[in-house]
Amino acid sequence: MARIIVTGGAGFIGSHLCARLLTHGHEVLCLDNFFTGRRQNVASLMSNTAFELMRHDVTFPLYVETDQIYNLACPASPVHYQFDPVQTTKTSVHGAINMLGLAKRTRAKILQASTSEVYGDPAVHPQVESYHGNVNPIGPRACYDEGKRCAETLFFDYYRQHKLRIRVARIFNTYGPRMLPNDGRVVSNFIVQALKGDPITIYGKGDQTRSFCYVDDLLNGLISLMESSDDVTGPINLGNPVESTILELAEKIINLSKSSSKIVFKPLPQDDPTRRRPDITKARETLNWNPKVPLEDGLMRTIEYFRAALKA
Repeated sequence: MARIIVTGGAGFIGSHLCARLLTHGHEVLCLDNFFTGRRQNVASLMSNTAFELMRHDVTFPLYVETDQIYNLACPASPVHYQFDPVQTTKTSVHGAINMLGLAKRTRAKILQASTSEVYGDPAVHPQVESYHGNVNPIGPRACYDEGKRCAETLFFDYYRQHKLRIRVARIFNTYGPRMLPNDGRVVSNFIVQALKGDPITIYGKGDQTRSFCYVDDLLNGLISLMESSDDVTGPINLGNPVESTILELAEKIINLSKSSSKIVFKPLPQDDPTRRRPDITKARETLNWNPKVPLEDGLMRTIEYFRAALKA
């Protein structure tokens, strides 16, 4: 049994991770400031004596004992991270400093949930970990993109300077139950619009691409990376390499949800990446990890979650 901290643990991915770690027999301390996290996401875990929920903002230091830290804290959708961009940058940078300091004191292993956004609007396709990215450092997305890039810098500097046991995962588009209906991410947007019969809003022509990984597959990758040998620092891409256009995704969701929604097109936001697909060779070879949930299956599970949530 390990004592594990999950920052952002009441969020979409974090809450699933907390539940999975409990099933593995660990003690879990879930930290969240509830900006985008929700208590109801972890309500079913509260009766487990191995689970503890603490309201805490990672931009402030924390003094506890721990064996492992999964640092997931940071709003991940443009709607939320652009609401207070200064705080978004602080969450990535100060949060990394505080969690790395905690890991240094306790000699804990620490995993950073980085993002495919470190690649920006990529000039290399598919994206490999050695690609340094094409990011606009002064654009409206920079608070998230550059914050995550700086967090990676801090992790590797602590690794080199203090010999910390670090892991860095670059997470590509992930979806599944417990996504927020208003978070602005494409899967939740389309599903909510389809279930309500509202027009499906596509920005641009819909020919931009994304690769969608179901949350259960992502958890397998994160835990495998954390449990890997200490010479495996990453960064390692975690995502589904099957590429879809946004228009294809919209049409698939309309069909799966049996919706009468029509598709409408609006201008593409600034700095929105035109292509996104991970090269996961490193994850396959190093972690023996490969996503298994087909897009249609994952979308159906997510549609049913939102169908129930909208009725509640």
